[in-house]
Amino acid sequence: MSQLLSKNRFKKIVGSFKDLNPVLVVGDVGIDKYTHGEVKRISPEAPVPVLEVNKEWNKLGLAANVTDNLKSLMVHSTLCGVIGDDSRANLLESLLEENDLKTWGLVRDSSRMTTYKERITTMTQQICRVDYESRHPLSDEVLKKFQSRVNEFSKEHSGVIIEDYGKGLLGEEFIAHIISTFKNEKKLVAIDPSRSTPPIWYKGADLLKPNRAEAQIMVEALGYFKERNVENMARILADKLKLKKVIITLGPEGMAMLDTEAQGQIQVIPTAANEVFDVSGAGDTAISAITASLLSGASLEEAAWIGNCASGVVVAKRGTALCSIPELEKFYHSLSASLGK
Repeated sequence: MSQLLSKNRFKKIVGSFKDLNPVLVVGDVGIDKYTHGEVKRISPEAPVPVLEVNKEWNKLGLAANVTDNLKSLMVHSTLCGVIGDDSRANLLESLLEENDLKTWGLVRDSSRMTTYKERITTMTQQICRVDYESRHPLSDEVLKKFQSRVNEFSKEHSGVIIEDYGKGLLGEEFIAHIISTFKNEKKLVAIDPSRSTPPIWYKGADLLKPNRAEAQIMVEALGYFKERNVENMARILADKLKLKKVIITLGPEGMAMLDTEAQGQIQVIPTAANEVFDVSGAGDTAISAITASLLSGASLEEAAWIGNCASGVVVAKRGTALCSIPELEKFYHSLSASLGK
């Protein structure tokens, strides 16, 4: 079992976040809407609950949540994605501007609708989710504009996070283009994968961060149909996809990691969460904190601990949440004290 990083290392790594060159975030973008209320009766029209709404709000979602998480951690970033040419595209750009986040990496496509996910919730449960989205591949014209944005940003950014939600935005050639462009610049390439994307498309990245279910689907796609062992799955992914680093998130069991450039041994850290209220967006928080830590000179083990702590902050909150530096520091010191460090 991996040991928690020292207080000095934590302070040095996290303290470097604000001095990093911007991180480019490329991927599917959208809006998360929350409609919250109470259920007091069943509809006379059908056997369904009637929600009496008392609050609703919009938040940045998908890859936009990653760039929002980076900002909360004092890391500068640029979001690069495709949105529709509709009212929700205007809303998304307004949300980015309200949060002092850049919009110039966004490309509009009139053939797509801006992804919009509405969650209908009460105090105790989510009743349903309503999704508005397009999944068809990009046209050649839009793809060319999108690629030009990536080329433009590659030199001035310290690394890239590819946030793949499988919405048709990230095709095989485009992912390969992003990876090769940033690797040629000797910049970090981190990927939060989609279970619906062929894993071979991620070949050559520096870091891949699937959860256990995604990792299992990916190794099956690579021909290992009966493999369930986490250590073996990490090694298969690293070998077949020519990855330097792999982190497999294990939910309540923590994280497993493999760094082929270090000792090459599987390490596991336990979950840091004290209370789990809502896991929405926890993966976005983890990839943000892990990538920022690696860019700040952390080892993979240290970065995983920091990502684990950041995730522990957000799962105790309702909805797609963020982790600030003070919250991260408080959580780390509480965890350190509980472990007797």
